[in-house]
Amino acid sequence: MRLRMGVAYDGTGFSGWAVQPDRRSVAGVLGEALGRLFREYDGLTVAGRTDAGVHATGQVCHVDVPDDAWVRVASARGAAAPDPTVAVRRLAGVLPPDVRVHAVTPVDPRFDARFSAFRRRYEYRITDDPAGPTPLRRYDTLGWPRTLDTAAMADAARGLLGEHDFAAYCRRKDNATTIRELQRLDVVRGDVITVSVAADAFCQAMVRSLVGALLAVGEGRRTVPWPGGLLTRTERASEVTVAPAHGLSLVGVDYPTDPAEWAARDAATRRRRDET
Repeated sequence: MRLRMGVAYDGTGFSGWAVQPDRRSVAGVLGEALGRLFREYDGLTVAGRTDAGVHATGQVCHVDVPDDAWVRVASARGAAAPDPTVAVRRLAGVLPPDVRVHAVTPVDPRFDARFSAFRRRYEYRITDDPAGPTPLRRYDTLGWPRTLDTAAMADAARGLLGEHDFAAYCRRKDNATTIRELQRLDVVRGDVITVSVAADAFCQAMVRSLVGALLAVGEGRRTVPWPGGLLTRTERASEVTVAPAHGLSLVGVDYPTDPAEWAARDAATRRRRDET
């Protein structure tokens, strides 16, 4: 039985998603909870690994569990059939308060949380209010000490849209491509400044680096064309500052609605990455 899970977490107390020796991770905590409930599981796969301190409201992962374990965990006493809501409630009972599984759905085994996705969406929250972030949002909003020109930031963002080699904005990994299709990069001022970012996929530190470049434009240290001009680089640009992790949240992952398209999307994504 393959289960798709919607996951949210406050990244403050975690060293990122991935399991690391002697460090608290989201995958480690979630895996422990799954083991307690299902006793055995396989293939905990996530849509996008987040770095230390990064939050999520719309993370997606999948896991395979034995059929009989699913029936046991998801069935209320006297119920005729498993109820995913029961599984959500039981996971809440064994998870710490900074992680929540808000949805559990049995899915076709062709679904892959990572490779079936066609878009990841992030938001980065900033305030340039002299008082800093409000106390209840201090863990997910960056306080910036200087006034930001959001119109200039928005103009600069438009120069980064499309498919490019984002090597200047990525921490390079061996045998990994830095070519990405940036589908959205909006800067909007409301109660706070929100940078909304969407792409087919992101390489490590890419979103925070894009935000760092826009901040440099917003406070006048760099010109509007500067962030787009860095797309000619083939290596990480040392002058780009990586914005702090705590302002960033993964807010959604999008998939084809037709299960028949999952396998096709999976194959296309794997092939493109293998070719690079």
